[in-house]
Amino acid sequence: VQLVESGGGLVQPGGSLRLSCVASESHFSIYVRGWYRQAPGKQRELVADLTRSGNTNYADSVKGRFTISRDNGKNMIWLQMNNLKPEDTAVYYCYANGGVWGQGTLVTVSS
Repeated sequence: VQLVESGGGLVQPGGSLRLSCVASESHFSIYVRGWYRQAPGKQRELVADLTRSGNTNYADSVKGRFTISRDNGKNMIWLQMNNLKPEDTAVYYCYANGGVWGQGTLVTVSS
């Protein structure tokens, strides 16, 4: 199973982007559940997580600006990112249970 991400790019501060992540094949044991990011020279950090029961967990730095959602039928998740800041610049990785990771998509926030 592979996770395929899309939606990254260059955006000005205050702008919005929507990332998506979908599993390449459907399998009952694979649950696509969240996003991490890694900025240059920094450790990978959790951005948002969505459990099977619908509970969400966000990094303090993105609360109120980012929203995670999913389509259970398609085993697909999205990350709506609003009011983006330069410090949001990073490679964003989606992940599933069992240690499955996407290849990453670059988000650059710059004027």
